[in-house]
Amino acid sequence: MAIRKILKHLVEALMALSLLGMVIAVFGNVVQRYLWGTGWVVSEELSRLLFVWLVCLAATLAFGEGQHLGFDLVTARLRGAPAVVFRWLSRGLMALALYFLISGAWQQVVVGMDSRSPVMNYPLALGAGGILLMGMCMAAILLLQAWQDLRGTTPPAAPHPADTATEV
Repeated sequence: MAIRKILKHLVEALMALSLLGMVIAVFGNVVQRYLWGTGWVVSEELSRLLFVWLVCLAATLAFGEGQHLGFDLVTARLRGAPAVVFRWLSRGLMALALYFLISGAWQQVVVGMDSRSPVMNYPLALGAGGILLMGMCMAAILLLQAWQDLRGTTPPAAPHPADTATEV
């Protein structure tokens, strides 16, 4: 669990640095345009690239912590064999979606190796690389969750809010 905590803090630090870079690029550009009538040419491309990586890192972190938006109106109330069947069915569908995400991101990385951004001249594969990394990390997390479930070490699910709500 120590390595998981270290990875979480590393991802959070990278997210903070991405956000800081975006703020500096956009705010600095606005200030320069307002005060001197000029701006940083790289501001738009840099902030866009940092935003892509910020979103990819945040989505990966949220997936690992089970904080993604989900629809569990039916599945949260299931117990026993039906719950297991639907849990594995949903994992299979997530794996299929991740397969398409990873294969599409890989194609974009390959294409982007020969394409350069117009202003900063970085390979466009760098943007698609964030999506590829996100998909691979999510697939690894999904495999780890499935392995833990097979071993019987899956942490208990949090109670559904409707089950714990008290009426006034």
